[in-house]
Amino acid sequence: MNMVNRSTVNEFILLGFSDDPDLQAFVFMLFLCIYIFTLLGNVCILVIVWCSPNLQTPMYLFLTQLSFLDISFSSVFSPKILADILSKNKTISFHGCITQVFFFGACASTEFFLLAVMAFDRYEAICNPLLYTVIMRKPLCMHMVAGSYIGGFLHSLIHVGCLFRLSFCGPNVMNHFACDYPMLLKLSCTDILINELVRFVLPAFVIASSLLVIIVSYFHIVATILRIRTTEGRQRAASTCISHFICVFLFCGSSFFMEILPNSSSSEQQYKVIAVIPSVGIPALNPLIYSLRNNEVKEALRKILSQLTCRCILL
Repeated sequence: MNMVNRSTVNEFILLGFSDDPDLQAFVFMLFLCIYIFTLLGNVCILVIVWCSPNLQTPMYLFLTQLSFLDISFSSVFSPKILADILSKNKTISFHGCITQVFFFGACASTEFFLLAVMAFDRYEAICNPLLYTVIMRKPLCMHMVAGSYIGGFLHSLIHVGCLFRLSFCGPNVMNHFACDYPMLLKLSCTDILINELVRFVLPAFVIASSLLVIIVSYFHIVATILRIRTTEGRQRAASTCISHFICVFLFCGSSFFMEILPNSSSSEQQYKVIAVIPSVGIPALNPLIYSLRNNEVKEALRKILSQLTCRCILL
C-alpha cells in the first residue's frame, strides 16, 4: 500500500447543520448543554465507582470503561462543532480530519467490543453465579478490556491507513458537522474500490462478532431467568441486564441506520441527524440509563452526597 498522500487538498469545509443564525444559536446551546451533561454524568459515574468499595466488581469496572469511552467519543466531535458554530471559518485541516476519523472509528469499534464483554459478564453472573468470582477475576477482566481497546484501535488504524492511498483534488466541501469516512470517499478523485471493500468487511466483522456474543449471552440469560421460580428472583436478575440491553439497542440501532442510509444527496441531512445519536446523544444518555436503573449506583451516590454534606456542615 502506498502510504504517501498525494492530496492537493489541505483542508475541508464543513457545512454543519444550518446557516440560519437563529438556528445556529439554538444548536450551539443544545450541543453545549449535551456536552456538559455528558462530561458531568460520566465523570460522576467514574467517581461513584472509584469511591465505593462495594462497587469494585467486574460489572462496574466495565461500566467505568464505558464512561471513559463516552467522554472520549463525545470529545471527538463536540468541541469542534461548538467552535465551528461560533466561527465563520468552518474548515478543518487534512490531518485534523484524519485524526477525527481515526478516533471516531477507534471509540466506536472499542465500544462494540466492550458491550460484548459486558454481555459476557452478565452471562457469567446470572448463568454461573457460583463460579462467577472464580471465572471473572481481575486479570481476565483487564485482559478483556485491553483486548477491546486493541481491537478497536487496530480496526480504525487500518481504515485510516487506507485513506492515505487516496488523492483529494477538489471539491473540498463536506455536507456534515464533522469529518466522516463515507464523506471522504465521496470527495476522493481516485479509485475507492479497496476502501469500500475495507469499509464493508471490517465493520461487518466488528459488528457481527460483537452482536454474536451479545445475542448468545442474552439467549442463555433469558433462558436462565425464565427458570427462576420466584417473581422477585426473576426481577432481580433481569434488573442487572436491562440498562446494558438499552445501551446496546440504542448504539447498535443508530449505527445500523447510519450504514443502511443510501449515499444520495437527499439523505445527507438524515445521515447527519442520525450520526448525532451515537457520537453525541448516546454518551449523554448512558450515565442516565445506568444511574436511574441501577439501585447500587443510586445508593452509592446517596452515601457520597451524605458524606459530602456532613463534611460541609462540619467545616
